[in-house]
Amino acid sequence: MENYLGKEIGKLGFGLMRLPEIDGKIDIEQVKIMVDMFMEKGFTYFDTAYVYGNGASERAAKEALVDRYPRESFQIATKLPLFDKDVSLEELHQRFYTSLERTGAGYFDFYLIHNLGAGRKELAEKHDIWNWLSERKKEGLIRHLGFSMHDTAQSLDEILTDHPETEFVQLQINYKDWEDESVQARECYEVAMKHGVPVIIMEPVKGGTLASLPLEAEALMKQARPDASISSWAVRYCASLPGVITVLSGMSNIEQMADNLSYMSDFRPIDEEEKEIIAKSLEIIEAVPTIPCTKCRYCVDDCPQKINIPEILGCVNLNTIYRNPERARGEYKWVAGGGRGYAKDCIGCGACESICPQHLQIIEELKKASELLD
Repeated sequence: MENYLGKEIGKLGFGLMRLPEIDGKIDIEQVKIMVDMFMEKGFTYFDTAYVYGNGASERAAKEALVDRYPRESFQIATKLPLFDKDVSLEELHQRFYTSLERTGAGYFDFYLIHNLGAGRKELAEKHDIWNWLSERKKEGLIRHLGFSMHDTAQSLDEILTDHPETEFVQLQINYKDWEDESVQARECYEVAMKHGVPVIIMEPVKGGTLASLPLEAEALMKQARPDASISSWAVRYCASLPGVITVLSGMSNIEQMADNLSYMSDFRPIDEEEKEIIAKSLEIIEAVPTIPCTKCRYCVDDCPQKINIPEILGCVNLNTIYRNPERARGEYKWVAGGGRGYAKDCIGCGACESICPQHLQIIEELKKASELLD
C-alpha cells in the first residue's frame, strides 16, 4: 500500500484513555501541556471513546484540544460502543450525538464502531448501524468510517468482506502479540492489507507491559541503543509496518509524552539488526518460568467462590515476566471484578486442585496472588 488514507498523518497518535489524574479526576492542565507538546512537533491525531472515563476523556479533548486549536489543524477519533446487548436503537443514535456535544468537535475525522467482534457484529447488523453511520457521513458529521476490534483474523475477514465501505480498522498489534495464537496480530494485519484497508495500531506497548522487560532482554536493547527507552522499541516496531495510519500511545504524563516525541519526531524505522534483538528478547520473555496454567478452566466450573483462577494466575505471570505490579493489579481488577471472586476469597476446599490436569498447587498459588494483587 503506497498511497492510502491517512498516509500523511504523523505516525504517533495520542490515545486519551489513560490521561493523568489528580484526586481521581483528569489533570486538565497537564493534559493541555501534553497536547501542546504533541502539536508543536507536528503530530495531530487524537483518539478517545464514548466510554473512556464515562465521558471524561471526550470532555477533556474539548477543553485541552478542540477549544484551543483551529479545527482543521488536528484529527479527532471517537467510538460508538455496542457492549450492552439490550441497548435500544434510540440510545445508540444518541451516543453519537452525545460524543459530538462532549467533544465540541463539530464532526469526527475518524469514527469507529468500538470493538466490533463476537456478538457486537450481529448487534450492529440488527440495528443497521453501518447504514445509519454512512448517513451521518453524508451529512459531513463523519469524515472516515471504520471500526476497532479484538477478535480473530477470520472474524475480521468476514466483516471487511461484508462491509467494503470500511475505510480503516484499528487493531491490537505489538511485537509480543505478533505471533500470539489468541491475539493473531500478524494474521489480522495481513487480512487488513489483503482488503486494502489501512490500519491504526492500538496497544503497541501492550498496555505498558513492553516498557519493562526481563533484565536480560532490556540489557540487549540498552547495549544496542543506550539512550532509547525500552518502550520506544515497541512503538517503532509498529510504526515501521506498511499501511499504518498512526500508532496510538496512551500517554499518562508529560514524561511519557517527551519520551515518545524524542524518537518519533524524527522517526527511523526498525532495521534488521534491531529486529533480531527484538526476536532474541522475545525468546528471553518466553523462557521466564511462569505458572504453567493452560486455561482449560476446569477449576472455574467447580469453584464454590466463582474465582476466575486461570486469569488471576495470568496476572501473576504478567508481573513475573514484565516486573510491572501496577499493570498486573490493573488487569486483576478487571478479571476478578463483576461478581467473580478475588484470590483472597479462596476457602482452600481443594475442588480446583482435584480436577487440574496440570496438577498445580492452586491454593498456594492463590495465596501468593493475593499477597501481590489484593
